Amino acid sequence: MPNFTLPSGVVQAIQVSLFILGAYAVAFYLGLVVWTARDISSRTRDWLVRTLAVLLVLVFNLPGLLLYFVLRPRETLAELYERALEEEALLQDIEDQATCPSCKRRVAQDFAVCPYCRTALKTRCPSCRRLLNPRWEVCPYCGHEPAKPAPAAKGQAARPDEARSPAT
Repeated sequence: MPNFTLPSGVVQAIQVSLFILGAYAVAFYLGLVVWTARDISSRTRDWLVRTLAVLLVLVFNLPGLLLYFVLRPRETLAELYERALEEEALLQDIEDQATCPSCKRRVAQDFAVCPYCRTALKTRCPSCRRLLNPRWEVCPYCGHEPAKPAPAAKGQAARPDEARSPAT
């Protein structure tokens, strides 16, 4: 068999190409590991799951990455937080819907009277004439404090006309 040798320039070019290809493979491999670590960190706070995901890609490389894609959580922590905020806002909207204290049907926030049973839902401020919630102690618009009826003392009549009549 004849002894075939390559020129030194060709051998050197092949060595440089293999070095560049090897460096690219190492950089790609490390990039996969770093990307996996960052991706799993955005999806869970559990350190064990984070470690196992990185080890999966570190040991099995591309097949490990494919397996990680199958097993990783669907949503990131930011998406979970955003969805929780949306759900909380929806629940708050449901809870904030006013109901009539008498018939328990839903009514709009600005209704003064229940359209179903005619129960008074709001009162008007005598000063500024705006609708007030009956539980409010003071008008938040003008600061007017409505006069409260004085509680009847023990042994006294509750109505003024009874207080004037002589006791028999």
